[in-house]
Amino acid sequence: MDNRVAENVLGTLGAVCWSIQLLPQIIINYRRHNTEGLQGSMMLLWAVAGVPLGVYNIVEEFNIALRIQPQILTILSLLTWAQCLYYGKKYQIMKCCFAATSLLLLLGGVETGLIFALQAAKGHGLEWPLILMAVLSACLLAGGVLRHYWDIYVHRTVRGISFIFVGIDAAGDFFSLISVCGSTSSSGRNSQWLICRSVWVVY
Repeated sequence: MDNRVAENVLGTLGAVCWSIQLLPQIIINYRRHNTEGLQGSMMLLWAVAGVPLGVYNIVEEFNIALRIQPQILTILSLLTWAQCLYYGKKYQIMKCCFAATSLLLLLGGVETGLIFALQAAKGHGLEWPLILMAVLSACLLAGGVLRHYWDIYVHRTVRGISFIFVGIDAAGDFFSLISVCGSTSSSGRNSQWLICRSVWVVY
């Protein structure tokens, strides 16, 4: 199989996994009518992490599946965060919808602006802004994961997390990492991307 075809197939499989990864968590939250143990701050950090990750993947011109994935991450994370507000903090549903939608529009605007800015910077030979995006995304993802680890430490048990969600997420990591390892793009930027995504593998 041609390298480019294999890269796109694996990248698409990874994106499909990430497209549905939070759905089991969302369904469990709905059925239980509570989000006890699920950290709203984790979901919020993941939603924000989708912005620099999306900027990085788009400006570096990764395959289309990897460009779409961060947008899906942000949307599903905000939906789960809204559930934390509704079930956990007992906010009114309209208030939750308004908060999630407003934040989604804000993050979308920021990402769009950064894409144009970093494309211009790349055109002038500046690479450090893209490296900053990769590092920032990794830090935000790690922050979300560490917040949940702290909850595990405090309560001495795993609370509120769907293990189906974790399994699907791990599968998405695997396919996407293989996709990038076999990418025809430069090895330097692939290494940066692998460092960024390694946070997910640890989780």
